[in-house]
Amino acid sequence: MNWILLIIAGLFEVAFATCLGKAKTATGNAALFWYTAFLVCLIISMSLLVKVTRELPIGTAYAVWTGIGAVGTVLIGIFVFNEPAHFWRLLFLTTLIISLVGLKFVSQ
Repeated sequence: MNWILLIIAGLFEVAFATCLGKAKTATGNAALFWYTAFLVCLIISMSLLVKVTRELPIGTAYAVWTGIGAVGTVLIGIFVFNEPAHFWRLLFLTTLIISLVGLKFVSQ
């Protein structure tokens, strides 16, 4: 169950980063909405991270949480914000994913 919560926490990290990206281009009430959504996602993500670190090793949990956030944010950048998706970027993203899966398998 803790691994599922950790994945959800990582997805909320992607959500709060996405909200920051959207807020950057928004104005007025739309910007307020995105900053509010950022805070809500941040609180949920951090709360879940705190909960799972009671059972999982902190080093592994934090690495997986940030890794999910990094991979997800790069993918959002590519598909939503039209950031480049060249060979080297995708290669290193793939190695990050492989490393995260490896951490899960070698951790208790």
